Amino acid sequence: MLGSYRAELLKLRKRSAVWVLFGAGLVLSLIFGYLLPYLGYATGDDNPETTGVPRSEILHGMLPERVLDNTIGGYPIFAGALALVLGAIVIGGEYNWGTLKTVLTQRPGRGTVLGAQFLALGTMIVLWVLGIFTACMLCSVGIAAAEDGSMAWPTIGALLKGLAGGWLVLMMWCLAGAVLAVAFRNVALPIGLGVVWILGIETLLAGVVSSLLPSLKWLANLLPGTNAGSLVFAVTGMSTTDAPPGVRDAVTGTRALLTLLVYCATFAAVATWTTRHRDVT
Repeated sequence: MLGSYRAELLKLRKRSAVWVLFGAGLVLSLIFGYLLPYLGYATGDDNPETTGVPRSEILHGMLPERVLDNTIGGYPIFAGALALVLGAIVIGGEYNWGTLKTVLTQRPGRGTVLGAQFLALGTMIVLWVLGIFTACMLCSVGIAAAEDGSMAWPTIGALLKGLAGGWLVLMMWCLAGAVLAVAFRNVALPIGLGVVWILGIETLLAGVVSSLLPSLKWLANLLPGTNAGSLVFAVTGMSTTDAPPGVRDAVTGTRALLTLLVYCATFAAVATWTTRHRDVT
């Protein structure tokens, strides 16, 4: 397992697509977390989009105290979609290129290879979370210094809890992409289905249930995106009025945590079982 894990890390480090996806997530976080709000703050008196919103409130959302909100607020939808693409290209690429057969002839078993890939993906997600947090932290400090804002920070415990929750959300979506890649032995179809689900279908289902079928609310509360958004809402403590798309208090934080863990375990188990019991060609 250790040798396979090192090999998978090497492959991830040298794949440009991995860093392009990370860069996309980083840029989205900075644009929606800092650039657009700062432009709204700087042009508050002349910007019709910020009419009625105190400039001090806009500034407060960019200060170090709210760094967690800006770091993981986009994880349930936008960064989650990128994580799903990551899982799909890493696992599905082995089928597209026909390299999985070659890897399996070198000695490692199917379960070992897949487990090493999951560990490598989990490690890469850690780097994603820490990288985005670092960039958001620097932006928060820069804006606070430039605008003479507060330098108060969340507690270490709150930061660790928030970053761990963000990692779990991204890892769940990454494993979703992986299990789809194993199921279809491809890259394009898992990416298409997964991204459409995250960005469209689940949001539509939640809206229909909320407005037309309230008796099925229990079903909507089982969806992965709903629980991802609820976990982010719980660990950040943001208000419903400030929450970005996909982040809401549909279920409690504890329930969301347990549900996401069940999803991760299920996706990993299904992918492992399918890989072991089906032809890889």
